[in-house]
Amino acid sequence: MADIKTLNDNFRKTFSGGKVMLTCGINAKSQNEVAEILSQVRCFNNFTKAKDPYGEHDFGSFDYNGEKIYWKIDYYDKDYQFYSADPSNPEVTKRVMTVMLASEY
Repeated sequence: MADIKTLNDNFRKTFSGGKVMLTCGINAKSQNEVAEILSQVRCFNNFTKAKDPYGEHDFGSFDYNGEKIYWKIDYYDKDYQFYSADPSNPEVTKRVMTVMLASEY
């Protein structure tokens, strides 16, 4: 099976192979701000042992204009109804990344 970290990195960088969900707090921002935030998500590379203990690159956070932004990848079945039984298998897994303000967590 594929490496979960690689699958997550590919999804995060391309937004292909799943869905990207924006919370109300992110959607309330201007179109330019949303574009900048999503660009930072795509370019994110500040993974640490403390914040990424399993090395799966499924969560990140950064500051944007004085606000903390979180992004998180979850794993679902092909119909987005249940959690995936095997996140390392792209044949049975769709990824969902939620981008949110830390205050919305």
